[in-house]
Parts: sequence; structure tokens; C-alpha cells
Amino acid sequence: MGLLILAAIIGLPLIEIMVFIQVGSAIGALPTILLTVVTAFAGLVMLRTQGVSLLMRIQSEMNAGRVPGRDMIHGALMVVASVLLLIPGFASDAVGLLLFVPPVRDMIANALVSRAHVVVTTSGPARRSGPSEPVVDLDEGDWQRKPDGASGSARRLDNPWNDDPDRQ
Repeated sequence: MGLLILAAIIGLPLIEIMVFIQVGSAIGALPTILLTVVTAFAGLVMLRTQGVSLLMRIQSEMNAGRVPGRDMIHGALMVVASVLLLIPGFASDAVGLLLFVPPVRDMIANALVSRAHVVVTTSGPARRSGPSEPVVDLDEGDWQRKPDGASGSARRLDNPWNDDPDRQ
């Protein structure tokens, strides 16, 4: 994984430079710079128009009592797309523009969701424990698991003088 990240850090700027040279030699330096500025501006406009409609869909889903998971993924992908469009370069602009196409976002979102592993945890007073793991609520939100059959009062977890060998 580390090698892949290193290759991306080195490879992506090289690809951008190569494409800049190719485009600059084909259309000239000034049009290349103007095209880069135009794509950044187009990214901001697209983010604003599609972002507002996405926020409205998220709000309506939440008002209906549903979790807007799909729309949240689309929103994150649109933020990535806008960042890619703001980065100077034509290769990143091409990927950013593709991310603004809803079917492409759907395909990426489906791939992300199929690989996702969701773990739901709770903390604080809403935490539940099974019969084999009694939990004692200490002051100010600290928690300590008591072994089965344990009695007596629990000690604070952050007490440095706590010499209880059963403390977990």
C-alpha cells in the first residue's frame, strides 16, 4: 500500500506535466493557461449547481426520516471532483469532470458500498452490555467492565492510584 501511495505521489504530477506539455505544444501557452482557469471555474459552477440540488435531496430524505447515505456518498464524490478541477492539470480535470456525471458517481458509490464494512458502536449512557459483561457507570462518563459475580463499588478508570488487579 505504501508503495502504491509513493507511486501516485510521484506519478500523478509527472502525468500532469506530460499532458501540459502536449496540450501546450498543440494549442500554445496562453490558451493552455486559459483552459486551466476555465476548467477550475467550471468546477466551481458545477459544484454549486449540483451541490444545491444534492443538499435539497439530503434535507428531504432527513425530513422523511430516512438516512441519506447514497446522497452523502454523492456529496463526498462531488467535493473530490471539485478539488480535482481546482488542481491545475488536465488529467485531474478529466477525472473531476467524470465525477460530476451522476451515473459515474453511482458506479463508484456502489463499488464503495459493496466494499464497506460498517461497525456501529455506542458510547455513554446508551451503551448496552450483555448479561456476562456488567458495566458500571462511574463519574463523568467513565466506564468500567466488572467481571461476573463482582460486587462492591467500582473505581475511577483514570485514578493513577488504582491498584486493583481486576481492572481492565
